[in-house]
Amino acid sequence: MIDKDGNCVSLTYTINYLFGLGQIAKDTGFFLNNEMDDFTSKTGVPNAFGLVQGEANAIAPQKRPLSSMSPSIVLYKNKPFLLTGSPGGSTIISTTLESFLNIVDFKMNVKQAVDAPRVHEQWLPEHIYVEPNYLSKQTKKGLEKMGYTFKFVRSWGADEAILINPKSGLIEGANDRRRPAGLAQGY
Repeated sequence: MIDKDGNCVSLTYTINYLFGLGQIAKDTGFFLNNEMDDFTSKTGVPNAFGLVQGEANAIAPQKRPLSSMSPSIVLYKNKPFLLTGSPGGSTIISTTLESFLNIVDFKMNVKQAVDAPRVHEQWLPEHIYVEPNYLSKQTKKGLEKMGYTFKFVRSWGADEAILINPKSGLIEGANDRRRPAGLAQGY
């Protein structure tokens, strides 16, 4: 969000998976998270997002859960240029990075950037997640010849982004088509 004075914040939070634990803390209206899934309960066993963890994420005092949260504020000439963030477990970093690259490298407007098809690879499991219309048949065939395998999924994440045009100062917000109830807001 950007306020009238140009102060900005990119914020994400985790309750882990849809509605966290599925319970609301008594009389608060807040869902309880199930962030314990981001600790290793059994080394080598994948969590809900398919991430295989090791001893470094074991449940123990002084340990932190594995997290991909990456709310981002990108600066251009020391001024805010892009605010972005997304839910999505292990796909969060791919989502926010791809939106940034779509704007900077592929010259998309902010709405096109957050709505564009995505790709995600996380080492294990050994396949690449791909949204529809991301790969051409020729590219897919070439990658398969190199040994890559694909899992086609409908969608993931829900990037919310705000772009501050460095030339005009115009503030453009974009809500991801994947979750149409979201909001990216500027003053």
